Amino acid sequence: MGNERHHTPRLLLRGGLVIDTAPHPVVHPHTDVLVEEGRIAAVGPDLPVDDSDTGLEVIDARAMVVLPGFVDAHRHLWQGVLRSVAVDASLDGYFSRVLGELAGRFTPADVHTGNLLGALDCLDSGITTVQDFSHVQYSPEHTAAAVEALEEAGIRAVFGYGYPVFDESARQADWVRKARTAHFPSRDARVTMALAPVGPSFTPPEAVREDWLLARELELPVAVHVSAGPVAMRPITALREQGLLTAGTLYVHGNSLPDSELRLIAESGGAVAITPAIEASMRFGAPMAGRLRRAGITTGLGADAVTSAPGDMFSQMRAALMSSHFDGDGDGEGDGFVLKAADVLRMATAEGAAALGLGEEVGSLGVGKRADLVLLRADALNLAPVAHDPIGAVVTAAHPGNVDTVLVDGRAVKRDGRLLYENLGGVLAEAHRATDRLGASSP
Repeated sequence: MGNERHHTPRLLLRGGLVIDTAPHPVVHPHTDVLVEEGRIAAVGPDLPVDDSDTGLEVIDARAMVVLPGFVDAHRHLWQGVLRSVAVDASLDGYFSRVLGELAGRFTPADVHTGNLLGALDCLDSGITTVQDFSHVQYSPEHTAAAVEALEEAGIRAVFGYGYPVFDESARQADWVRKARTAHFPSRDARVTMALAPVGPSFTPPEAVREDWLLARELELPVAVHVSAGPVAMRPITALREQGLLTAGTLYVHGNSLPDSELRLIAESGGAVAITPAIEASMRFGAPMAGRLRRAGITTGLGADAVTSAPGDMFSQMRAALMSSHFDGDGDGEGDGFVLKAADVLRMATAEGAAALGLGEEVGSLGVGKRADLVLLRADALNLAPVAHDPIGAVVTAAHPGNVDTVLVDGRAVKRDGRLLYENLGGVLAEAHRATDRLGASSP
C-alpha cells in the first residue's frame, strides 16, 4: 500500500496558461515550466529542450491552467472519516458531538484512516500542502498513526501536535518530546512538526506558559486557535505579558478579536489562518479576510473541518471573496478591505505557504522552489473560455473536478484526472468501517 507516484528526473509542462502568485498573481499565457529533481528549474515561453533527451517527460499543458499547489493553512485531517457529521451544528454542537462524543472513540487505526482519507482528499482537489491541526493525540500510538498516514499519502504537511480538548490527562510533554525525536529528525522533510496547544483563549496562563516553553525547547512553531475569551479576552496581549509573543506563530480564526489584538499579531510577525466557510456556518463572527488585509497580516485559508463544510480550496476562496463584501453595520461601506480575486488566490498559495513558514519552498513558481503544482482543465465547460480573466475564473468558477494533474516535489500524485494512490478502494472501505465502529453515521 502506498502512493503510486510517477517520478522522472526532468519534466516539462509545455505551453500552459501559467499563473504565478508572487510577488502578486500574474498570468503568463503559452508558458513552459521545467522541473528538475523535484524543483522548478525554469519558467518561460518556448524553453529550449533536446528532443532526443530520453530522460525528459513532456506534458502537453496547452489546454491547462498551471499554478502552484494550494496550501491549506488549517485543517483537522483526522476528521476525514467524519465528513458531514455536523453540517447543521453550531460551534457548541460541534464541540459536543465531534470533540466530546466521537473524538475519544478514535483508535490509532481510526486516526490513520482519517488522516489518510483527508490527505488524499486534499491532493485530489489540488491542495499539495496542509497544516494538520491534530488535536486527537490520546497516545503516542495515535501520533505515530497520524504521521504515518501523512507520509503514505505523499502530501506536504505541517503536523500540528494537538492536545485533545476534553482530556487533560493526554496533555503530556514527554509524548511531544518523543514525537519530535521519533518522527521528525529532519527539518527539511516533506512532513514537519509544530505544536498545536489549546492556547490562551481557553486555558490558564500557567498551562500556556508551559506549552510555549516546550515549543521553544523543541524548536517548534506554534499554531493556536484564538478568540476573545472565555479565559483571556485579549489572548495576544496575554501572550505578550508573559513574554511569549514570538514571530512565526500561526493564529487561527480570531473573528472576535479587536483591531488592537490584530495589530499585536502584525507587529510580532505572526500570521493568521482563516476558514471562512466554517466561520460562517458556525457563526464565529464577522468575516476576517478584509480586516487582516487592512492590518497587513499574512493570511492563509483553510478548510478546517469537513464535518461541517467543504474540504476543497475552491470553496474556501469563494467564501473568502464573497464574505469580504459583508456589511455588518449596514452603512453601505462594507467592513474594511474588499478583496479582489487575486488577493484570495494569493492567500490560497503564497501567503498560506508563508503563514506556515514554507514561503521559501512552496506557494509560487519561483526558480528553485519545490515543484508542487496543479494543472486545471482550461477547456472544461465551467471554465471556458478562461482567457477573459484566468485568475478570476480559478477563484470563482473552478472546482475539484477540473483538477487534471497534481505534482508534489515534481512527482505526480494525480494524472489525467485520476488519483494515483494504489489502494484507494481499501482506504474507502476502512473509512466506512471506522464510521460504523465510531457510531458516527446517522440513525
